Amino acid sequence: MAITLAVEKQGHLASVRLTRPEAGNPIDRAFLQELEDACAAINDDAEVRVVLLTADGDVFSIGWGRDELSPDGFDAADWHRRFEASPPFACLEEIGQPVVCAINGDAVSAGLELALACDVRIAAQGARFALPETALGLVPMAGGTQRLARLVGRGEALRMVLLAESIDAEEAQRIGLVSAVVPRERLLADAEALAQRIASRGPVAVRYAKEAVRRGLDLPLDEALRYETDLTVILQTTDDRAEGVRAFLEKRQPDFKGG
Repeated sequence: MAITLAVEKQGHLASVRLTRPEAGNPIDRAFLQELEDACAAINDDAEVRVVLLTADGDVFSIGWGRDELSPDGFDAADWHRRFEASPPFACLEEIGQPVVCAINGDAVSAGLELALACDVRIAAQGARFALPETALGLVPMAGGTQRLARLVGRGEALRMVLLAESIDAEEAQRIGLVSAVVPRERLLADAEALAQRIASRGPVAVRYAKEAVRRGLDLPLDEALRYETDLTVILQTTDDRAEGVRAFLEKRQPDFKGG
């Protein structure tokens, strides 16, 4: 039984929710394992087309739990062995469905790194974002130095990492860390509406599009373009592609089945 998060499914949408608001929704080993298990189950569920990640309470996540930061509790050899093959939060990037993150409050340290592993981020007004590790004599250790730079560019990423200071939601939107900032009371509804819009698109095409962008960023441009072409050719053989063409010609909404 999960103790750090809750997973619910409604139609084509799977919601994953951090459920320890009294402790600030910390990131610890129990959470990492439960998140991996949830991602594996969702990825294998053909009915799920989009994932929505959010948190209970007024804080998205304070980041690492006490044991993970304590010199007595941190085992460097165990950390390296556990995450060498699959770094923290990689399961969110590797899952086939797009992941929309509704950031309901402050996202700090590993909490921000968790959000960075998602595909689309929407923030509530008043939320703040920070990677404070260098102020503690540490380095962001769950993808912050890599995913943030790929998202907002080297200069803005270095500013956040080196200064270890927080930025507000509006600044996060300006630099491209989040795509929208909305009143807190509207956050969940707006995020769900966005997720449902994605779910209405061709599910196979959406999976391929996510994969093309994710893998293409790590390839030289000529190889990435060939990979995009390969996925396009495969997509032409699917029923959804044929349905999309028929719906366009008949001037109606397509009825995608995911095949």
